[in-house]
Amino acid sequence: MGRAAAAEIGDELRRRLAGQDRVRMIFAAAPSQSEMLAALTREPGIDWRRVVAFHMDEYIGLKPGAPERFAVWLRRHLFDLVPFGEVHAIDPEAFASPQACADAYAAALAEAPIDIVCLGIGVNGHIAFNDPPVADLRDPADVKIVELDAICRQQQVDDQCFPSLAEVPTHALTLTVPRLLASDVMVCVVPGPAKRDAVRRTLADPIGEACPSTALRTHARCTLYLDAESAP
Repeated sequence: MGRAAAAEIGDELRRRLAGQDRVRMIFAAAPSQSEMLAALTREPGIDWRRVVAFHMDEYIGLKPGAPERFAVWLRRHLFDLVPFGEVHAIDPEAFASPQACADAYAAALAEAPIDIVCLGIGVNGHIAFNDPPVADLRDPADVKIVELDAICRQQQVDDQCFPSLAEVPTHALTLTVPRLLASDVMVCVVPGPAKRDAVRRTLADPIGEACPSTALRTHARCTLYLDAESAP
């Protein structure tokens, strides 16, 4: 599954780089993406120096360099492994306030169109940190501060990203649903039995905030990659 998704992303990157100066991408940071990212770093014929990278969410309140930070995780699994032209990290602690960070990141995203988004789906149907209580499929913002719901925070423990629920931050910055959907291509990688019900709801539930990932069905070019355990 990871290799197949990486092959699609690699093909799209090579095609776009053949006809444009730069490609702009957004990445999710989660263990569910590890196999795809590892395979992507091995894709041949990609001039990574012409690729501009963003990521889609980050905790508020973690120390700079904390291993749980998504920017740190992505450096370890991707950004330090191939020579990206630019990497834009979400760094709430580098600004006077989280809102100032959100505004600056939104401005950087808006400088040019986003070509490719690589994402997953949470056990509660979230995409990025758009959990059902805070998701807005018509959100006017591009980046916003959110309070993480209990299911989302427990998933971070179950994924072994934090040792206990008490250590998972309660708030984060996230790209909104409309910001993610305002991209040309989306590749969504969702492995494992814990995601099976979320995948079923993504494909079958009414499109709406109760299961934010249902919004992926409105995108013209979104490919969903599943394995035997996650396929409903």
